[in-house]
Amino acid sequence: MASTGAWQEQIVSPVAAPAPVEGSEPMSELGSIPPMSIAPPRRRSVLGPLHEPLFRTLWIAAVVSYTGTWMQNVGAGWLMTSLTMSPLMVGLVQAAGSIAVFLVVLPAGAIADVVDRRKLLLFTQTWMVVAAAALGVLTIAGKVTPSLLLLFTLLMGFGAVLNDPAWQAITPEIVSHQNFAAGIALNSAGFNVARAVGPALGGLVIAAAGSGIAFLLNALSFFGVIYFLYQWRRKPGRTSLRLGHMFMAMFEGFRHLRTSAAMKAVLVRSAVF
Repeated sequence: MASTGAWQEQIVSPVAAPAPVEGSEPMSELGSIPPMSIAPPRRRSVLGPLHEPLFRTLWIAAVVSYTGTWMQNVGAGWLMTSLTMSPLMVGLVQAAGSIAVFLVVLPAGAIADVVDRRKLLLFTQTWMVVAAAALGVLTIAGKVTPSLLLLFTLLMGFGAVLNDPAWQAITPEIVSHQNFAAGIALNSAGFNVARAVGPALGGLVIAAAGSGIAFLLNALSFFGVIYFLYQWRRKPGRTSLRLGHMFMAMFEGFRHLRTSAAMKAVLVRSAVF
């Protein structure tokens, strides 16, 4: 009889594993596991939206239109200094372009929620074409006065404010979901490019041909966006409110702002900027 230590040694000794067959794959405790390659996560390019024809077409047209708008701003300021040396009137040119924001920005946002945005944008773009073209013709004809210049600048401001909420709201409809964030960034980049190029180009045009030509070029710059909107066929959607409920839509906007921490943070950062 074997000793107690030897008997215990036989019990606790592991069972010998079978010898591997020559040429076979090594075995793990759970069996054979084939090698696996894990692909790294795909990084999305910030220029990805420009590969989408719908977004690319509108983005190029928008940059051209933004550039024309900055040319118009430079031309209006320069023209006012040519018409009068009153510091008040020169300052009112900038005020006329901005006062529309305080007067109609809330109704403009509500309207963009209750009407067809494509039709609204066609209306506002046509509005600005007519205003810029009329001001250009009057300037070239020598018929413009300080009061008329302020009036047309105010009309351009109203058109821009009515246009902007609907313009921002169509972005999800013209760019895919995976490129949405990059599309927003490109829209901001396009505006800043135009803000850098437009005043310089406007100064060259004004020096060479006068403010009237700058206004007419601005009118022409809207046609790329108008052509895109005319050709674009939106997917049919359903509006949640009727046009008569515009004030209700404005109230809902205030209520959302009061309950949304993210919106409050955005507004605070915008105000500080």
